[in-house]
Amino acid sequence: MTDNGACMQDYIEKAKILVEALPYIKEFNGITVVIKYGGSALVNKDIKKSLMQDIALLKFVGLKPVVVHGGGPEINQMLGRLGIKSRFQDGLRVTDDETMEVVEMVLNGKLNKEIASDLTLHGILSAGVCGKDGGLLKVEKLMPGGSDIGRVGTIKNVNPAVLKALLDEDFVPVVSPVGADLEGNSYNVNADSAAVAIAGALKAEKLVFLTDVEGILQDRKDSSTVLTRVKASRIPEMIEEGVISGGMIPKVQSCVDAVHAGVSHVHILDGRVEHCLLLEIFTKEGIGSMVEKD
Repeated sequence: MTDNGACMQDYIEKAKILVEALPYIKEFNGITVVIKYGGSALVNKDIKKSLMQDIALLKFVGLKPVVVHGGGPEINQMLGRLGIKSRFQDGLRVTDDETMEVVEMVLNGKLNKEIASDLTLHGILSAGVCGKDGGLLKVEKLMPGGSDIGRVGTIKNVNPAVLKALLDEDFVPVVSPVGADLEGNSYNVNADSAAVAIAGALKAEKLVFLTDVEGILQDRKDSSTVLTRVKASRIPEMIEEGVISGGMIPKVQSCVDAVHAGVSHVHILDGRVEHCLLLEIFTKEGIGSMVEKD
């Protein structure tokens, strides 16, 4: 094949990809999709760039993205620079007053604004907020097993008015998971829990968790055994059977919580894969696992 022929074939393949995406673009036009952003996608510059492009494209073709981000590694790094030791209990960060100041500085002051700025550079309007803005996330102190682990909160109420206002004005909201109690005290909130609560309050059609795993695996030792569709009612049985275990249990339980909160489809994607959002949402095969209601 000549060079011109090879180039033409490349163009045809690209056109086929666009044609394949058309039904999904039509079906999903106008829907709200909440994206929980963290893990490798937050620290790898190449992946971060591709994800910003994906979110921008979702916006351009008519979807309404809302980004909820974490930032554990960055918090650890800043605590280390300040000589403050990171402590965890049952997977939760022990957050004293000093640590809470750092959490707010990193999540609200640094990462939140960086993500909003990156999206704006890709040609879309974006605004960063935290759970304290507009009373978005009202929380109370979390006491796991009766233990006091400091400024760690559990969400009691979501007021999505600030997010709806931004969406109505064509902005992509970027949310930092820092909430406040009735006295206005700041609390660190698990980002997955924040994403679930926000997706439910917005009646989002889709919630996407970007992770460092391929998805839900039938055989957790074999990355080729990704289960593309799983009914939420099957999750407890899969946990009991050991198909879902370890660190995947809370992630998948968050998916079930989101379905119970009214989200139709919840996706677990490998955030290490470039353009993972587009591959999952706009192609027939997808690349991750989708948990759906029965």
